[in-house]
Amino acid sequence: MKIVHAQTVLTQDQLEELKKKTKEPSTKDALSTAVQHYLECEYTEMSDEMWTHKLEKVVQKKQQKSIN
Repeated sequence: MKIVHAQTVLTQDQLEELKKKTKEPSTKDALSTAVQHYLECEYTEMSDEMWTHKLEKVVQKKQQKSIN
């Protein structure tokens, strides 16, 4: 596995929000967690299949709520 060092520019507010969302205290860990989530998340692929899957989940949740 090849490891590289990557950098980006963020505002302080963006970085603090990222740390809060990822529940990570350090910048390095917050960025790593966010990147890993993005790579694994099914909703990062902007395709018709992704939207179909997302809508199916919404319909299922609504149906479950109406049953309860």
